[in-house]
Amino acid sequence: MKLPLSIASKLMKLQQGATIPAAQLKHPVVDKLLEDGVLQKQRTGSNRNLYFINSPAALKDYLYNHFGIPDLNTYISGYSGENLTRSEAVQIASNSKLRAVRTFKGFLVNTVAPISTTLNGKPFIIHPLPGTFRFIYDFEQFMPAPDVCIVGIENPENFRWLEKQVHLFGDTKYLVVSRYPQTQTGDVIRWLKGIPNKYLHFGDFDFEGINIYLREYKKYLHERASFFIPPSVEGLIDAHGNRDLYNAQWHHQPAIATIEEDGILSLLALLHKHKKVLEQEALIGR
Repeated sequence: MKLPLSIASKLMKLQQGATIPAAQLKHPVVDKLLEDGVLQKQRTGSNRNLYFINSPAALKDYLYNHFGIPDLNTYISGYSGENLTRSEAVQIASNSKLRAVRTFKGFLVNTVAPISTTLNGKPFIIHPLPGTFRFIYDFEQFMPAPDVCIVGIENPENFRWLEKQVHLFGDTKYLVVSRYPQTQTGDVIRWLKGIPNKYLHFGDFDFEGINIYLREYKKYLHERASFFIPPSVEGLIDAHGNRDLYNAQWHHQPAIATIEEDGILSLLALLHKHKKVLEQEALIGR
């Protein structure tokens, strides 16, 4: 059994000499503390029960023996910390699984030409060999050159075969970042919000792809963000579009009144014209 943060905070108050109404301290851990005589109960004249502790030292020993917690104050501050690591969890409660911890933060990046960046204040050239990618862990300290455009790719196959799509972006100096897996998306957004670079979203040409862009990127990056639409998109929609997917996503189309990008409005018109949507994998090698 783990000691919840809310209960630990109340035990800290009891350890410091406070009393707490029983109605505010309900949990199996509390029941066990009462059963073992570490926590005491007092009935007041108003027919209410108050909890208190006679021996703070006894509580300290109990928490260490039953929960591996050597210091309650350290446990509370560590447990509530945003960046708790597994090693810190072991130190504060002898339990690396004390709380769900994302130890694998960051995201994948790719490029077909060398891109100048800095990482933790030091020069860092991004140029992975074909078939390999770079994983950026300390993304908070990862800074591309200001003239680099960040291209966000939704689907892993497009990210993998970047060299087959070089022609799509012309001479633009760009660094590609992967939205996949989706557990990393929050890190990508936090990183993009902290850098001045322009962002180009390369996703599926369908209602859901547009919604992802508007909801996850445009909402936070505003005028710095744009939706990538190749000049050949209508021909590709006509030749390789998916009518069943168009029908399946019909009820998820974004509200036109909320869209300010002319390119997206034109794309929506094409989707409705052909009654098809296009998945971005269709652009690989074309």
